[in-house]
Amino acid sequence: MSCLTHPLLRKLLSLPAQCVPGLGTPRKGAVLSPKQLFLRHSCSAGPGLVTATDMVNYWQKEFETNGIPEARESSQYIVSFVVGAKTFQSLDSKSLHTPLTALQQEQIQQLSHKRLQRMPVQYVLGEWDFQELTLQMRPPVFIPRPETEDLVSLVVEEEFQKCENSALCFPVPVPHPVILEIGCGSGAIALSLLCKLPQSRVIAMDKEEAAVDLTRENAHRLQLQERIHIIHQDVSHSSAKQLLLWGPIDVIVSNPPYVFHEDMASLDAEILCYEDLDALDGGDDGMRVIKTILALAPSLLKVSGSVFLEVDPRHPDMVEPWLQAHPELLLTLRAIHKDFCGKPRFLHIQKQSS
Repeated sequence: MSCLTHPLLRKLLSLPAQCVPGLGTPRKGAVLSPKQLFLRHSCSAGPGLVTATDMVNYWQKEFETNGIPEARESSQYIVSFVVGAKTFQSLDSKSLHTPLTALQQEQIQQLSHKRLQRMPVQYVLGEWDFQELTLQMRPPVFIPRPETEDLVSLVVEEEFQKCENSALCFPVPVPHPVILEIGCGSGAIALSLLCKLPQSRVIAMDKEEAAVDLTRENAHRLQLQERIHIIHQDVSHSSAKQLLLWGPIDVIVSNPPYVFHEDMASLDAEILCYEDLDALDGGDDGMRVIKTILALAPSLLKVSGSVFLEVDPRHPDMVEPWLQAHPELLLTLRAIHKDFCGKPRFLHIQKQSS
């Protein structure tokens, strides 16, 4: 969960009941809507002309009035998307002040109405960037959070480090690991690893059909389908035989459900109303799926193979004693890594020799 975009302790806000009036020319003698008044008096390109800047300013105010979090960022993302830019900041002065077409104005209005209903921006736009990839997004498939990019980086760094440590000659070997991702969602982690580690192969699994379908769609869009095997299955019902398609696994990676059940009611409306809550709820201690992954890992991993997990900041102090209480697993907590908020967020667990 993102400590910036989706804080667990933010109070759940109620959904707005009203819709924002649409664009249009009022009939003679008609009462102007707040939107029409704003555009008539505030258009920077002249009377009746609406620019990207005008629309960002207008929808920011509408979002703020309706209690929509990150109002300015939301309006900027929507307007940028409609005019064909990745970010509002990337638009040059000409683009910012060029009048929008009627179609563009209508598209912005339609997308902004979705945001007014607390739909996450990622679902509103239907796509989102993760690492250097643009991925398709649709509800209820879990939206990848910014900090999860660090989880990918940790796996990549570890694989290159292993090659450097084992290289006694030049050139340094290129990593070619077999990676298993448990709970693939949109495919963000799996597909990023395939791009970062060009010789790797990935098995991606998820219990939700919508997630499996979206991962497959994104893999085809990125032309990575030949190096990924996607399985529709719950990890709790999996066996080693089903997952050892390409032999023993080098790395297991997962951003599993890890929210403590008692914290679920405190999640944002964007999450509660649109995302798959099973992808977040980790049970009473947040470790229901984490324990399942760790129990399965020894039968899948090579000796010295690794498990990389994203967890709640309370989990590192819980996982280590749990591993010590299960010595038969031959797993050791090797490292704890912090996220960009300075919280212990990622675990590196390694399989030892028997």
